[in-house]
Amino acid sequence: MVQKIKIGIIGAGRIGKIHADNLLRLPQVEIAAISDLFANAELEAWAAERGIATVTKDSAALIADPAIDAIFICSSTDTHVPLIKQAAEAGKHIFCEKPVSMTLSQTEEAVEAVQKAGVKLQIGFNRRFDHNFKRIREHVEQGTIGETHIIKITSRDPNPPHKDYIKVSGGIFMDMMIHDFDMARFLAGSEVEEVFAQGNVLIDPVFAECDDLDTAIVTLRFQNGALGVIDNSRQAVYGYDQRVEVFGSKGSAAATNDHPNTAEISTAEGIVRDKPLHFFLERYNAAYVEETQLFIEALLLDKKVKVDGHDALQAERIARAAKLSVKLRRPVKLSELHELT
Repeated sequence: MVQKIKIGIIGAGRIGKIHADNLLRLPQVEIAAISDLFANAELEAWAAERGIATVTKDSAALIADPAIDAIFICSSTDTHVPLIKQAAEAGKHIFCEKPVSMTLSQTEEAVEAVQKAGVKLQIGFNRRFDHNFKRIREHVEQGTIGETHIIKITSRDPNPPHKDYIKVSGGIFMDMMIHDFDMARFLAGSEVEEVFAQGNVLIDPVFAECDDLDTAIVTLRFQNGALGVIDNSRQAVYGYDQRVEVFGSKGSAAATNDHPNTAEISTAEGIVRDKPLHFFLERYNAAYVEETQLFIEALLLDKKVKVDGHDALQAERIARAAKLSVKLRRPVKLSELHELT
C-alpha cells in the first residue's frame, strides 16, 4: 500500500491552487483540507471537484488537525512567519512561498522555530528546478566550464503589476529580483559578500508613487571571487525574458528563453519566431511540479529539502543590501546589514 502524506493548504489564491493541482498528481499525497480567509461557495465547489473534503476560513484549525502531516503556506507574505511558527510548533513539515517575510529578524525567528521543532521547511524558489537552469548548475558542479568568473542573469516581466500589488509587494528587490538572488547563489555555489544596486522608474510613475523601482541592475561579489550581474525590468514588450549565463575559465554555459515552439519563419521580409512563453506560470510550469514532487519525496524518505530556510534568509539579506545600496548610493557588504538596519 502506498504511504500517504496528508497535506493542508493555507491560501487558495492562484499559487495555492497551482500547488493543489500539482499535489493531486502524486499518488502518495492526499489533500486533507484547504483554508482561506475568503473561502466561499465557489472555493468549496473547486475543492469538491478535486476531492478535498474540508474547506475552512480557520487556518489554526487546519494546523491543529493531527491527521495533517505537512502545510503548504500560500497566503500573503505578512502571514508567513506566524503560520510557520504555528505549524512548526504543531510538528508539521512546511512548504512556504517566498519571501518568508519582509524583515530579516522575522525570517530569522521563523527559521529558528523550524530548527527547534525539527521539522522540514522548503521555500518556493521554483526556478532552481527549471530544466535549463538545473543543467547549467550541473555543468558548474562538474567543472565543465572551469572556475566560475561571471554570472549574468536577465529577468524581465511582460507587463507591470497593478498598483494594489506594488504597494504591498516589498519592492522590486524583495518581490522580483529575490528569485534571481537565489539563482545567483545556486549557480555560483558561493555566498554573496557585497552588493551594488542601481535603479530607476522608466516604465510607469506609479512605481515612484509606491516608493519602488521598475528597472534595476545589481552587481554581486561572491565569496569565491566570482562576479555577478542581474538586470530586472517590469516590462519587456516582447514577453517574459529569462536568461542566464555562467562564464568560467574553461568556457561558458548559457540558457536562453523557452518558446511555445522552435519554428522559425524566414521570408524576404525577415525572420520571425514566436515570442517567449508568456509569463511565469507558463515558463516555470514544470519547475512548480518538480519542486512539489521533491518536497514530498523529502518527507517520505526523510531527506533534506532542496531549498531551505537558510536559502530564504540569504536571498532576503541580498535583497535588503540591494535596497540599502540604492538608498546609500554605494556598495553594501552583507556583513554591514545589522549595523545599517
